[in-house]
Amino acid sequence: MSTAEGLAVDDTLPQSVENHQSPPILHLYTFVPSAIVGKYQDIEAALKLDRCNARGIEYNRRSTGGGTVIMGPEIMALGFGINADYPGLAGGGMGGVFVTLGGVLGRALQRFGIRSNFVPKNDLEVEGKKLAGLSASAETGKSLLFHTSLLVDFDIELMTDIMNTPLIKLQDKGYNCFSRRMTTVRMEAGRADIQVEEVMEAVREAFEETFRIRFQEDRPDEWEQDRIRDFIENRYTRKEWIFSHKHPRSRMGIGRLKTRAGLLEIYLSLSGGSIENVVITGDFFSTSEDVNRLEQALKWTSARPERIRENLSRVWRDDMIYGLDVPTLTRAILNAKENQVRL
Repeated sequence: MSTAEGLAVDDTLPQSVENHQSPPILHLYTFVPSAIVGKYQDIEAALKLDRCNARGIEYNRRSTGGGTVIMGPEIMALGFGINADYPGLAGGGMGGVFVTLGGVLGRALQRFGIRSNFVPKNDLEVEGKKLAGLSASAETGKSLLFHTSLLVDFDIELMTDIMNTPLIKLQDKGYNCFSRRMTTVRMEAGRADIQVEEVMEAVREAFEETFRIRFQEDRPDEWEQDRIRDFIENRYTRKEWIFSHKHPRSRMGIGRLKTRAGLLEIYLSLSGGSIENVVITGDFFSTSEDVNRLEQALKWTSARPERIRENLSRVWRDDMIYGLDVPTLTRAILNAKENQVRL
């Protein structure tokens, strides 16, 4: 599938559950060779777009948080729409969702003799090597969209050629070579003949066992096709969407901080002692409404540390940004403030 089509279908899943009386929907597929950034990332900072264009690699932005993923014919893509109260889905917000669905994928991988572990914030790993990245959003009433990219095989050279990975992220992980950090189903199973379709079948069965349901193959009905077309035309083929969360290139101090919630990149400009503008980006999980609320709580307020902390605390609630707390966010903002002064 093209990135526009695949992502549009996935965005329709929670809407169909929430507004179209649909039971949980599982969408298993593969993308054309492509790179897809998380909802709150700056695509021009995350990717070498000139290299993507030169190699014919599509790029786009998904509606769920997290970091950049490289997709292609040997990587299973998964979209799952489900009501947050559905039996079998653990509570506890985004963390509970990841634990449950990481367990589903772990069950599927056991069929290939692979023992995997969910590692916060959103990785499925085998002995410290990443095999899948998990992502989710909860912006459609009580329905959730869960995304996964599961590596059946992987082109390390392609990833290193088209991605910009901040040095701070590599240093934090304690490695300087992607091949020491990534693994695939074929590598861990010791079988080069495993097909993506086999993995899809194992994943489907694991979902059915976990949620005690039986999926039926189906195609989008007319209601769903209308929404898919709308997402393609008004989101995934629009530059306004693909290049959103683009930070200003001048007069902005940058504060980068690797946190438990992911890599935070804060862009901040000052007017005297006040915050004129602040942009919160990164590979974290949140909602557009919550990120906007945090940014608005800081604009045209004092840039003194205690006032930043107070203003954030005034609007803060648990897991507003999954895995983050006010002191850590304040520290990232102060990093941006310090760098802004040096411009």
